[in-house]
Amino acid sequence: MITKSLKGIMVLAAMLVSFLSPAQNRLIVNADQGDIKINKHIYGHFAEHLGRSIYGGIWVGPDSNVPNEDGYRKDVMQALINLEIPNLRWPGGCFADEYHWTDGIGDPSERPKMVNTHWGGVTEDNSFGTHEFMNFVEKIGTEPYITGNVGSGSVEEMSKWIEYINFDGVSPMADLRRKNGQEEPWKIKYWGVGNESWGCGGNMTPEYYANEYRRYATFARNYEGSKLYKIAGGANDWDLNWTDVLMKNIPLHMMDGLSLHYYTVTGTWENKGKATEFDKQEYLETLRKAARVDELLTKHSTIMDKYDPEKRIGIILDEWGTWFQVEPGTNPGFLYQQNTMRDAHVAAISLNIFNKHAERLHMANLAQTVNVLQAVILTNETEMILTPTYHVFDLYKPHKDATLLSHDLKSEEVSFGKEKMEALNVSTSRSEDGTVNISIANINPDKKIDLDVVLRGIDAKSVTAEFITAPAINSHNTFENKEVVKKADFKDFKLNKENLKVSVPANSVVMLRAK
Repeated sequence: MITKSLKGIMVLAAMLVSFLSPAQNRLIVNADQGDIKINKHIYGHFAEHLGRSIYGGIWVGPDSNVPNEDGYRKDVMQALINLEIPNLRWPGGCFADEYHWTDGIGDPSERPKMVNTHWGGVTEDNSFGTHEFMNFVEKIGTEPYITGNVGSGSVEEMSKWIEYINFDGVSPMADLRRKNGQEEPWKIKYWGVGNESWGCGGNMTPEYYANEYRRYATFARNYEGSKLYKIAGGANDWDLNWTDVLMKNIPLHMMDGLSLHYYTVTGTWENKGKATEFDKQEYLETLRKAARVDELLTKHSTIMDKYDPEKRIGIILDEWGTWFQVEPGTNPGFLYQQNTMRDAHVAAISLNIFNKHAERLHMANLAQTVNVLQAVILTNETEMILTPTYHVFDLYKPHKDATLLSHDLKSEEVSFGKEKMEALNVSTSRSEDGTVNISIANINPDKKIDLDVVLRGIDAKSVTAEFITAPAINSHNTFENKEVVKKADFKDFKLNKENLKVSVPANSVVMLRAK
């Protein structure tokens, strides 16, 4: 028989154990520790001549019935201005290595047409060229990142393009630029020497490309007031040998960045999953594959550390995102896919991981900006919708140029079939004004998670928050219903000195800001 006093002792002991045991879901943020800056260019974007990315997405021409400013879609421009994108990569991608820049300058009516052999076999009129691109990035307040043609081009062609864009003196190319209406040089900084030279950019070996890079980079001149940040064409995801050969054979003073591409594919390349039709196991498979970019960046960084221990050369992850089957009835070469809450979680997980690698990762570019793959914007003839991925980038704006903070996360798991992951994924940073930013993705589609957050090193007086969520993991915005997924204020938290209790909704991405 258990006496009343013994029962009391047992209850007291249980309470004590409960008090001393750590919470199942707990985040400790070291708000006063950190010295690595998260480069805003990690939040970059990519617009290739592919499908309706440029033509119909960004550019409709000045005579179009679609509301435009000098030929650029007003709705797309404003959406990108609001997103504060730090850079935009152009003209490709695979397209870059068949693009000859002189075909895209001068009187648009006299520009030669070309066939886009990589993407859909469509004929392009070259009405969107160097001037149109450079004017566009100026209008939306972002930095240009141009990829030059190594695959089918020449050293002379690339050298002259840089002279055309950056030289301020008297020369044939600078004079031609002035003749075409641009008096001052644009002074571009970011320059890619080829794209995917292991594949569509020339099917080269790493040894051959390393030699070609040295030759091209030699004549990619730094003109006064416009020093180039030269980016070598790097590996296709897990090809570690490519990185090793380039780091060994290219003198470090000749390059500033090394590109890397990584796509998240459900299933296989031959049999990709559908963008909006998937079960929970496929959902978790996609997120697990997206999270492998952590391992990928670590492995390439480790190789680079052998040759560049000071981490001067940046990894430029200039193509990343989901790749599914195209939407039914669309051109297979246009890579048009819908964008769901699953894509939002891929974006949140990826960006959290990118922040973690900020010491070596200097830039990343989502593929792509409009109407292609994991786009932030989808358009039809006259309308535009913002995707769940757009809203994640919007939520994550406080991380740009903030200081990376160390944190410790304990999270429960979620599992479906053979797939299993931690339910919570987090990144933490401190803005210049001292505000602590905490981005949280709860990938469990069925369960709200109570998270205890300990804010060490900050005497927080207030917290504000925003989030996105939706009824289902395949919820997405359409032209008929544009706000199924949208950003909203988040209130389900309580601050008590350094302790913050947050009820993270199921299937959500949250950004908390503590001051």
